[in-house]
Amino acid sequence: MKNSILEVIEKRKSIRTYETKELTSDHLNQIDEYLKDEDNLVGPLGRKAKFEVIQIKNNVSDKGIKLGTYGFIKNHQGYIVGIMENTKMGLVEFGYIFEKLILFVTDLGIGTCWIGGTFSRNSFAKEINLSKDDFIPCITPLGYAKEKQRLFDKTLRYVTKADNKKAWSELFFKGNFGTELTKEEAGDYAVAIEMVRLGPSASNKQPWRIVFCEDKNVYHFYLAHTPNYNKIGFDMQLIDIGIAMSHFELTCKEMALSGIWIITDPKLELPNEHTEYIISWQVN
Repeated sequence: MKNSILEVIEKRKSIRTYETKELTSDHLNQIDEYLKDEDNLVGPLGRKAKFEVIQIKNNVSDKGIKLGTYGFIKNHQGYIVGIMENTKMGLVEFGYIFEKLILFVTDLGIGTCWIGGTFSRNSFAKEINLSKDDFIPCITPLGYAKEKQRLFDKTLRYVTKADNKKAWSELFFKGNFGTELTKEEAGDYAVAIEMVRLGPSASNKQPWRIVFCEDKNVYHFYLAHTPNYNKIGFDMQLIDIGIAMSHFELTCKEMALSGIWIITDPKLELPNEHTEYIISWQVN
């Protein structure tokens, strides 16, 4: 990336109104080169995602398939379509891989918006000749953000509380779910944890929880499921954990903090039946 990952994470927001200007060939080529690098398509546990970039005009692709204006998206110039297996850890890794791609695109100056539950998967499946074993968890429109956002956009951000983030005391813990992890105790990792807090999530539910176990120098990531939330054939909040992981890891790398992702459930006492262990970051 050209810019600091901290700047890119803080800059990224959901864009729903775009300029009518087409994406430049240079930007399209850079996205294409990014997607040609296999390392950018593989999650920390080895699963691989696929992506298709679709250019559109008047909501119609080059193949003549109408792809719509999902979520009241206006003037977008294309889509990136994500493809992954519809399994628990597949969705986690998809969130990790796709958010890294979205941050790369953001660094180019291109606007995006995570869309997971309000688009016609059938239309996109026809556009990219989706196989029976493939699944489209999410897409993002592409375009250059309109400088003056519509009143609708601002209203939607207010309704979804997109700018409201939970406090550290609600999200990050030390040793158990009853003890808050302070920024001072997090030390060098405080910035990486803060980048998790700033991450996007479905309906801004912010379902990630982290417990730092000092004795083993490991950060355990949990998913605090929102009861009765996912009714669209897959658990979108698993993707949110992947997004949190990407923010955490990218920040660690920028700050020269080494570690690896492992699955090692510490069997901590959970705050409720909706909280589920997902993965851990072992500090090297």
